[in-house]
Amino acid sequence: MPQSEPISKADFSGDTPSNFSGFRLRLKGWLFDTPQAPAPVGARVLVAGLLLLLVSLGCWAALAGTTRHWEGVWNYREVFWRGWLLTVQLSVVSMVCSLLLGIFAALGRNSHFLPLRGLATGYIEIIRGMPLLVLLLFFYYVVADPLGWKDRISAGVAALSLFSGAYIAEIVRAGMGSVGASQRESARAIGLTPLQTHRCVIFPQALRHALPPLAGQFASVIKDSSLLSILGISEFTLAAQQVNSATFSTLESFLPLALGYLVLTIPVSLFARGLERKLQFET
Repeated sequence: MPQSEPISKADFSGDTPSNFSGFRLRLKGWLFDTPQAPAPVGARVLVAGLLLLLVSLGCWAALAGTTRHWEGVWNYREVFWRGWLLTVQLSVVSMVCSLLLGIFAALGRNSHFLPLRGLATGYIEIIRGMPLLVLLLFFYYVVADPLGWKDRISAGVAALSLFSGAYIAEIVRAGMGSVGASQRESARAIGLTPLQTHRCVIFPQALRHALPPLAGQFASVIKDSSLLSILGISEFTLAAQQVNSATFSTLESFLPLALGYLVLTIPVSLFARGLERKLQFET
């Protein structure tokens, strides 16, 4: 009579070693996201849903048992809307101006012309060593007001652009420095002029390396625009403060403020991330 094989625990549980390994691989595929093995869309949606659920439960636990007066804040919705639109306009203009200023300052700091390099270096170091709130007050009350510059909006945009441009200059300069010297020499060898070298060789590669910090800086411009309220500019933050003063509803006034800034900053980060993937190439 042939001897029967011993019965293992896996025969009762139904989990053979091969099935367990397959389950472990599937679980790993859902929990880990790598360039070689990206996680499925369902895993991303599940993680986002769980995080949203946890945040919702935390907010519900914090606000349970309290009475909120949303109807009073709703009557001031036009104030919120006008302030939000003004914040969008201020942020867009400041982004464009600070980007142009940052590029010129980065080129000036890399220049071989000593006066231009000294001017760019002094601008970058002085502005980066000064808090934005101090710069806004100094620029408007010490520089703009004695010169007869009474427009608070344009003065605030100029100060915000000066502040952000100094940081963008360092970001652009670091991106340009990441391009190897061999590529500059190759461009010179094929007869490209310095302008053509920067436009066709250096700037495209520098943009790829500078995109993540640039996206962060652009998001900071949007958030830093809230400090323009110190000059009496009726942007989004000042609008929320005015509604809070009129209704005495602090949470109802500042929760739309936080959501309004998230509506502006998150698309900037997502757009920069998509552009970064589009410009990605093997080196």
